[in-house]
Amino acid sequence: MDGFDPVLLARWQFAFTVSFHIVFPAFTIGLASYLAVLEGLWLATGRNTFLALFHYWKKIFAVTFAMGVVSGLVMSYQFGTNWSVFADKAGPVIGPLMGYEVLTAFFLEAGFLGVMLFGLNKVGRGLHFVATAMVAFGTFLSAFWILSANSWMQTPSGHTVNAAGQFMPVDWWAIIFNPSFPYRLVHMVIAAYLTTALVVGAVGAWHLLRDSVNPHARVMFSMAMWMLALVAPIQVLVGDQHGLNTLEHQPAKIAAMEGHFETRAGAPLILFGWPDMEAEKTLYEVAIPQLGSLILTHDWNGVVQGLKDWPKEDRPNATIVFWSFRIMVGLGFLMLVVGLWSLWGRLRKNLYVSRPLLVAALLMGPTGFVAVLAGWVTTEAGRQPYTVYGLLRTADSAAPVAAEAVAASLIAFIVVYFAVFGAGIFYILRLMAKPPIPDEPDSPSDAHLRSAGIVPAPALESVGELQPQREGLR
Repeated sequence: MDGFDPVLLARWQFAFTVSFHIVFPAFTIGLASYLAVLEGLWLATGRNTFLALFHYWKKIFAVTFAMGVVSGLVMSYQFGTNWSVFADKAGPVIGPLMGYEVLTAFFLEAGFLGVMLFGLNKVGRGLHFVATAMVAFGTFLSAFWILSANSWMQTPSGHTVNAAGQFMPVDWWAIIFNPSFPYRLVHMVIAAYLTTALVVGAVGAWHLLRDSVNPHARVMFSMAMWMLALVAPIQVLVGDQHGLNTLEHQPAKIAAMEGHFETRAGAPLILFGWPDMEAEKTLYEVAIPQLGSLILTHDWNGVVQGLKDWPKEDRPNATIVFWSFRIMVGLGFLMLVVGLWSLWGRLRKNLYVSRPLLVAALLMGPTGFVAVLAGWVTTEAGRQPYTVYGLLRTADSAAPVAAEAVAASLIAFIVVYFAVFGAGIFYILRLMAKPPIPDEPDSPSDAHLRSAGIVPAPALESVGELQPQREGLR
């Protein structure tokens, strides 16, 4: 395949597979915690609504978790096929971190997942709740180790380089808790919670638009909107701190994100424009004077570096990074707006019947995934041209594989992924389209609940008892 760069094809292949993969962990991290909260509320209150919602979302979690595991395995193999030089040089650091993820997070999740999915009537309520909490903790641990490894590639520390060019660990504490890791971990975990809240809110909104007094839809919608209203503002603050950390350790990435080619004091905040890498200028820019310096340096006249301070071969692609960053930030502020809108709906007591709010929540359902993908594009494209920032170039990390072989496997991945994961996503959407009901499958009977000392809320015990409420609300 003359004219095709095998390194570029290998990057496309990894970008494609990781983009498919990341949407599943981003959902399962938040959904596992949501399941633990639902089960905890059921145990604390005895309300059958929480148990029914637990079973409803448990099925969706199981399918999503399985697809996340399968899609993640593929990426590991690419280290040995397309990126064997990177695996050789960075393996002494990255290998143990990935091994810790398997030994702690994956074993924890796998060990308790079966109990969580099938053991409610077999192991007792207390032990089952512990299993659910352990699955939730396992998803967090998985994020911990993966982000530690990726953050080390962004801000490497705690290592030395031997004569063979390999990165050898010296201080594991410094490797794991490298300079960007705390910011990136908090930012990603909050993003996962927001992504889950948006999906849960969209499903709740969908069913409320069809039946505004469905108690299960009301509960899930209310919980999702609380999460959005409380956590979205925190994410804005965390994102600001993450940006300041990136400015300290990866200033070229910030220059690309902001579309600055010239170093200047009192730099503007460029809202929109088109960074032209050839012309070394952001065309058609719409900017607010000096606000860029204020945000980045907390000084109206602070100096912000431009991309021209780096040689052309060391610059990330500003066109990609500039726009992926704006997609992420723009969607983040939309989440904030919907969260504040929901608070207004609560004050006006029309949270469950405000059609514009419900439609907005429904449309926002997939935006968490888009924001996560845009954030990862910003992070990874902004690190270029390095795999290990400032130390190992991407061009020097690839395996000596022919372009034809990489292209063939890329095409195979595209076909298989869209077929397999497309079917899985379609099945998840069908599960979500089904309204939650009081006696969700796998839900114990009222008699069983009473024998366990739990008395369901009277208004939620049967659909028939909800009918007078429906008639009164019409």
